[in-house]
Amino acid sequence: MEEPLVKMSGKGQLVVPRRIRENEGFTSSDRFVAIEVKDGVLFKRVDIPKVKIEFESLSRDIQSHLEQRKVKQEDVAKAIKRAREK
Repeated sequence: MEEPLVKMSGKGQLVVPRRIRENEGFTSSDRFVAIEVKDGVLFKRVDIPKVKIEFESLSRDIQSHLEQRKVKQEDVAKAIKRAREK
């Protein structure tokens, strides 16, 4: 089967062909990340709630790590300022 051509709109929008949408179960609320690859772009569907949960877990781990080492908020602010000055 020949793959259909997809044209980009003036707003940069692409339409996923119906056959692919149906086969993959894509819906209008799905979100995708665009990844540059050699000779093109790969679009990968992502589950936002899962990403949010992973981010929150990572954030808690970092907070715990900083608390264990008794790092204060002002220490972080100073470190950021020094890094920006370099």
